[in-house]
This record gives sequence, C-alpha cells and structure tokens, in this order.
Amino acid sequence: MINSRPITPPLNGGGGKNYFSDRIERFKREDMTDWSSAFTLLDTMETFFDSHVDLLQRKLQRHSDRLKMKAEEALKMRDISAAGDQLAENFEKEVKSFKLKVSSRMTKLASSWQSAKVVRTREKISFFFGVMSLLFSALMFGLAPQWVHIAYTVQGLYLLPLRAYIYKKRAWHYFLFDLCYYVTILNFIYIWFFPGSPALLVACYCLSHGSLASAVITWRNSLVFHDQDKVTSLFVHIYGPFSFTVIRHFYPNADERFPALRELPHLNPLHALLLSGGIYVLWQLLYWKFVLVDRREKIESGQRTTSMSWMLNNKRGVIGKALCSIPPNTRIPAFMFGQLIYSIVTELPAVFLLYDSPFWSGAFLIFIFSVSVWNGGGFYIEVFGRK
Repeated sequence: MINSRPITPPLNGGGGKNYFSDRIERFKREDMTDWSSAFTLLDTMETFFDSHVDLLQRKLQRHSDRLKMKAEEALKMRDISAAGDQLAENFEKEVKSFKLKVSSRMTKLASSWQSAKVVRTREKISFFFGVMSLLFSALMFGLAPQWVHIAYTVQGLYLLPLRAYIYKKRAWHYFLFDLCYYVTILNFIYIWFFPGSPALLVACYCLSHGSLASAVITWRNSLVFHDQDKVTSLFVHIYGPFSFTVIRHFYPNADERFPALRELPHLNPLHALLLSGGIYVLWQLLYWKFVLVDRREKIESGQRTTSMSWMLNNKRGVIGKALCSIPPNTRIPAFMFGQLIYSIVTELPAVFLLYDSPFWSGAFLIFIFSVSVWNGGGFYIEVFGRK
C-alpha cells in the first residue's frame, strides 16, 4: 500500500541545519547594510547643518557687534549733542542767514545781468547831460552870466531829490544831513527869498568858497560823466562857489538883482568869520542832536552810515587815522571841533582874497575844477579801464 502522507524533510543531519543558518545570516547582513547606510546619511546631514549653524552664528555675532558699536556711538553723540545744543542752534541760524544772503545776492546778480542794457542806457544819458551841463555852464558864464544862478537852481531841483531817493533806498540818507546840503539850501534861500540880506550873503559866500569848495579835495570828487552819483557830488560842491563868484564879480548890474551887494563892497574879516561860524555852529548843534544823539544806536550798529563813521572806517585817510587815535568817548566832540577849525581855515581865502579879486576867484575855481578832472582821469584809467 502506498502511503499518501508527504515526506517531512529531516531536521538534523544532512542539509537541514544549513538551510536555516543561511537565512539568518542573510537577514543579518541585509540589516547591517541598511543601518550602515542610514548612519552615513546622518553624518552628512550633521556636517551640513553644523556648517550652516556655525555660519549663522558668525553672522549674528557680527551683527551684534555692529549694534553695540552703533549704540556706543549713539551714546557718545547724545552726550555731545546734549553739551552743544546751543552751538547747534546758533550754527543753524548762521546757515539760514547765509543761505538768505546768498539767495538775495544771486537774485540781485541775475536782475543786474538782465538789466545790463538799462544800466548802459542810463550811463549814456548821465554822460550826455553831464557833458552838456558843463558846456552850457561855460557858455552861460561867457554869454549870459545872469542865467547861472537859474541853472544852479534848476539842476539842484532835479539832482538833489534824485539823490535823496537813491540814498534812502541804500540807507545812506544820513549823508544828506551834512554841511554841504545845508549850505546848498541856504544858497537857494538867499537867491530866491532873501537877496537883500547882507548877513545871509556873507554866510553863503564864505561857506560856499570854504567848506563846499574844499570838499572837492577832501572827499576826492571826480569828474566822471557817466556816473550820476559822482556828477551830483561834484555839482553840490562846485556849483555853489561858481554861482556866487558870478554873482559877486561877473553878474551885470548885480546889485539890482541882489541888493545885499550894495552894503558889502568889502568884507570885514572878523564879522564875516563870526557870521559864517555862527551859521556853522547852528548846523553842528542840530546835526549833533538829531543824528549823533537821537539816532546813535542805528549808527553804532552799522544800520546807518554818516560822514564821521565813513571817515573812521577809512583807515588809509589822514582824517580816519586821526580819528582812530582819539579815545571813543571824546571822539565826537573832537570831530565837531576839528570840523569847526577846518571850516574857518578854508574860509580865509574867500574872506581876505577872493571877495575882492575876480582874477583870483577865477583861478580858485580853475584849481578846484582841475582837481576833480584829475581825479576823474584817475578813475577812468585806473578803475574803469581795469574793469
């Protein structure tokens, strides 16, 4: 009979032992291989992350150092700013002031550049009228001397208000309180309102030939035809003595138009100096009160300029050097006294020589006029030519 039960493989001996041993060994090898590959991946990841973490730490450290340095600088700046707040405010004010000045200068420069044609036209007009005034004055002196005082008045009515307007705009109008304008007004008052006053005639004649005429030398007036300001200054200082020279010596039948001449065939030196000196002292007291006292703060602050402050700042001139050597508390009285002496000394030729001599009166005018021509020539050659 045939047995249908399957044959069981033998467990011992033969090939049984080797069968299970091979399976276990294979499992162990495969398991060790998988774990070894896993350890290699972990090592790679650890190396990768360690390097990046180290790099990140370095960046954080550098950033931290920078923050510390900025914090220290901020603390230092805070200390400095706390100590110098006032200085910073002053500096900002100065910067703003400087910007405003630069802006105004640039605006003025632009407007001046754009109006260059207008300036040239104005200078041509001034040159034309200056030359024509000189020509007509010479013709009137020779052909119709009785018109000289009229020409003096007409030109004064144009030039003096124009100067007042210009000087007011430039803040120079304190110059208009000077003696020369005071004497010019007195001349017009005598010519048109009191031609019969001997006292006023003596004062006007002496002051015109004294302080007015000598100012051409003192203030270096120049015959510069294209410059309206220089033409006006020369007119104020030279046309007064020119007019009174004509009235005294060359005016036909002068005593009919100016009756005071009948009472003054000659000048009494002491009487003439006292009269002109009294008129001068009156002006000086008014000038001292209304300018040097009432407006002293504006003058000392530099907002306004007077003849005294201008001479004081002119260190190259003889008068400026003399004023600088005087103590400030006695400077004004010394200046006033010096002006009085100067006024009396410059009147001496008129009192002792010019009033009685047509020849020396003409020579005196030629000398004064030649000084202005010489100064004008120096301006055209040295200053205008260089520009």
